[in-house]
Amino acid sequence: MEGTVFAPALEGMKHVKSEEGEMLAMPFLDVCKLILPVIDKFGAAMALVKSDIGGNITRLENKYLSNPSEFHLLYSMVRVEIEAKTSKASSSCTNGLLWLTRAMDFLVELFRDLLEHPDWTMSQACADSYSKTLKKWHGWLASSSFTLAMKLAPERKKFMDVVGGTGDIDLDIEKFCTTFSPLLEENHKFLASVGMDDLKAS
Repeated sequence: MEGTVFAPALEGMKHVKSEEGEMLAMPFLDVCKLILPVIDKFGAAMALVKSDIGGNITRLENKYLSNPSEFHLLYSMVRVEIEAKTSKASSSCTNGLLWLTRAMDFLVELFRDLLEHPDWTMSQACADSYSKTLKKWHGWLASSSFTLAMKLAPERKKFMDVVGGTGDIDLDIEKFCTTFSPLLEENHKFLASVGMDDLKAS
């Protein structure tokens, strides 16, 4: 494999916005999809996260495919639901985008931890990034199953070797975090502007 497992996602991020600077639906979802192979490398520890992310991507993608011209921009899916007053439904695209963004926040934070704390074990990094991102939105059940799953995290060095491929893994992680964070931040700002950024898991 050429470069690191992050290389395709880094390439994809260049195309996430329109010339007017608006978030495009499919390119954003494609970047999220390109991160799934990275999550695969965690094995069982991230099975829950992966199925959650995959499900939300599929939900948003199906909405886009139902009317590509109307849902060309990512936030148009949310606006339609806000108008129809269906945005708070657990199966809504608004909810899908919110949880997809939060799961990505967790991953960005996790990779940042791995970069900034070379002495931490994978489980330490997972626990820290979880407490900074997803934990406050999760109920007791989600939180305890997450904490349990993290105990299955792979050994750090092995994981870094696998995701590194032939590239400079530290550099790519750095790029991934700095490029992806602002996009996620933008999603949060938009969701907050429509009053949808603070939903908790039931």
